[in-house]
Amino acid sequence: MSPTVFTKSGLRFHFFSREESRMHIHVTSQRGEAKFWIEPVIELAQNHGMSEVELKTASRLIKEHEDDIRKTWHLHFDR
Repeated sequence: MSPTVFTKSGLRFHFFSREESRMHIHVTSQRGEAKFWIEPVIELAQNHGMSEVELKTASRLIKEHEDDIRKTWHLHFDR
């Protein structure tokens, strides 16, 4: 299961249900996918094909939606 947290600017922000416990979010574009750590700080963990512009946009949107991402993470994983 891969619940979508939100979509914006052609990017899909989502989680994978069966992955590591450190808080993070995946971002998918038409070009590729990236993974960003949310804790301890927001930072790029992996990039597979996304452009620098997409990564900057994703990082900005993650910072803007950080509270929603954290809330959705806890709702999904703290069962």
